[in-house]
Amino acid sequence: MEKRILGKNGLEVSAMGLGCMGMTSAYGPAGDQREMIALIRSAVDLGVTFFDTAEAYGPFLNEQLVGEALAPVRDRVVIATKFGFDIDPETGKRGAGVNSRPEHVKAVAEASLKRLGVDVIDLFYQHRVDPGVPIEEVAGAVKDLIKEGKVRHFGLSEAGAKTIRRAHSVQPVAAVQSEYSLWWRGPETEILPTLEELGIGFVCFSPLGAGFLTGKIDEKTKFDVADFRNVVPRFTPDAMRANMALVDLIREVATSKGATPAQIALAWLLAQKPWIVPIPGTTKLHRLEENLGALNVNLTAEDIKKIDAKASKITLKGTRLPENALKMTGL
Repeated sequence: MEKRILGKNGLEVSAMGLGCMGMTSAYGPAGDQREMIALIRSAVDLGVTFFDTAEAYGPFLNEQLVGEALAPVRDRVVIATKFGFDIDPETGKRGAGVNSRPEHVKAVAEASLKRLGVDVIDLFYQHRVDPGVPIEEVAGAVKDLIKEGKVRHFGLSEAGAKTIRRAHSVQPVAAVQSEYSLWWRGPETEILPTLEELGIGFVCFSPLGAGFLTGKIDEKTKFDVADFRNVVPRFTPDAMRANMALVDLIREVATSKGATPAQIALAWLLAQKPWIVPIPGTTKLHRLEENLGALNVNLTAEDIKKIDAKASKITLKGTRLPENALKMTGL
């Protein structure tokens, strides 16, 4: 498995990670715990060393799942988790807002350590920027946790360029996590140039457009009632019908390369920068194997140029998140 480095302090991870959120939430009913544990361990056997979770997934259930699954191989993996939402530690009920007060950040770290069953959190992201707390105070809280040996590296999720710079000046940021794919290229304007300048890694969630770029979804697809895509503007039937032009382009390239659309979408991301790491999620072993197959797909500079030229002529319809969720991002 190819390895990549996130940040200047040498956080080495597999070139593709595994996003674990969907195993317990967001895409419908939680998967069978035994099956999900087996899947995570299969990912390790296949060379994956980077696993993404958060206290908000479940809440709490995902961290417990990931911790149990990775306990036998803790010394071989990197576990990333997140703080920043207002979640009742007793009931697990999530409030409507965010909370990155320093005392809360430290309390979340302690709770996550216990749920994960680890002595140190490898990468601790602020899940969403808290407008009520200066980012310098947040970075300072994580800096304290690093000094105490409870956290190894600091990360930000969906933060804007100015926020990244301010946080990085207090505590070096190893990675910024945001949505990025052929379906959503917003980070290219400010985020990627900022990260390259500062030497920060980029972790892409929803690298397959929440499944849309796999070519397995169209306007006739019916999602489970608990699936978040039911409220995402880009997943309305009209939007999917219009956006299918992008899937057709990816399919065309996949055919020429003897690959699947998912593999082309992931290979495109991997080809952008050597410090970019996608974390596609799945609950199925054959999809995990398919996704990892993207590492063997060679997209040349000319291939990328052609894809970008054709993609630039496609007008995508619908926003990537509902309006209330977009307001919580810095992009």
